[in-house]
Amino acid sequence: MSDHKIVRVRDIMKQGFDSVDGMSTVREALEKMRYVETKCLLVNKRHADDEFGILLISEIARQVIGRDRSPDRVNVYEIMTKPVVSVDPGMDIRYCARLFEQLNLSRAPVLENGEIIGIVSFTDMVLKGLAAE
Repeated sequence: MSDHKIVRVRDIMKQGFDSVDGMSTVREALEKMRYVETKCLLVNKRHADDEFGILLISEIARQVIGRDRSPDRVNVYEIMTKPVVSVDPGMDIRYCARLFEQLNLSRAPVLENGEIIGIVSFTDMVLKGLAAE
């Protein structure tokens, strides 16, 4: 039997994250960013049957800067990823890392009872997860 300590997503996730409405412009979305280390914005559901989305900073670079588009004229919904792949807070980070690798993800929201309670990234898994072992 292994005495490997299980580190769960809830133990390493960031509880602070930025969210935005899909109808906002990219400029408005960037102005709403409160967290210094933010590399993504979670896009709110528009109604109960909708799904959450995600807008990565890298997509803003590719889709807005790289294509010489104005952040005042591009709406979040035009460049976001939706639906977003989410993870459960009780998931072992080893499986979370495998999921990220299989789906080529760098971060994902953590959903509990249909609500986002945090966000987890590879960086969190390595820096916080390995340190907890």
